[in-house]
Amino acid sequence: MNLLAVEAVGLMAPGLVGWTASQAVLAGQRSYVVEPMPATMATLLPANERRRITATIKLALQVAQEAMTQADLDAGTVPTIFASSGGDSEVLDKICTALTQPDRPVSPTHFHQSVHNTPAGYWAIATGCMGPSLSLAAYDGSFAAGLREAAALAWAEQARVLLVAYDLPLPAPMAGRRKIVAPFGVALLLNPALPVNRLALLRLASGGDEPADRLDDAGLERLRAGNPAARSLPLLCAMARRAATRVILSAGDNATLSVEVAP
Repeated sequence: MNLLAVEAVGLMAPGLVGWTASQAVLAGQRSYVVEPMPATMATLLPANERRRITATIKLALQVAQEAMTQADLDAGTVPTIFASSGGDSEVLDKICTALTQPDRPVSPTHFHQSVHNTPAGYWAIATGCMGPSLSLAAYDGSFAAGLREAAALAWAEQARVLLVAYDLPLPAPMAGRRKIVAPFGVALLLNPALPVNRLALLRLASGGDEPADRLDDAGLERLRAGNPAARSLPLLCAMARRAATRVILSAGDNATLSVEVAP
């Protein structure tokens, strides 16, 4: 496949607050320490909108905004791919709870936030973006599916594409059926034009029968294995090390995605 440049990265997780501050941990220069994640603000939205949105929407917008600010580009001109394994479980839980009540008092705000593309919609409102946008889910392979979709769109349109992947722990009782260990959000700004000012070059291919890469740091590996969006961590670590390498990403079930990474 063709090459893609990564121009900017947004990142937010416990102990990984922003791409710049997280690079030493991702490169193995400093041990990963789980620390409380600061509140995500979604400052692109007006105050009234911010009060109504959920933690899922805030996390997606936070990392997307970081990547676009880092690149110093007009976010309204960049197509987007949003990837999440399960969408906004907080809203779904509230709706399901409301449906058990006698009058079924479903909040209109929760109802419109229940669809899978809600973060993409709020991003479009906040930035004025009128470009193409796709929101997808592929269970544990959601990050790899999003990366492939973003790459295909970038190559087809010969234009930058912003990939945003995010997942948060589910509320009880859903958490008993599917465990996500911690919030994780990442955004990659991809460019097929291969600008000089870039963080990495990527080449994607099928991983065949090769197993997905695991991480040496036990804390990072627990995060990678415990959050579908965090399956991006081997790629982020390779980018932080700034060395030519190849990583194998989990694409769900037994499938994998091979990514050649060059600084």
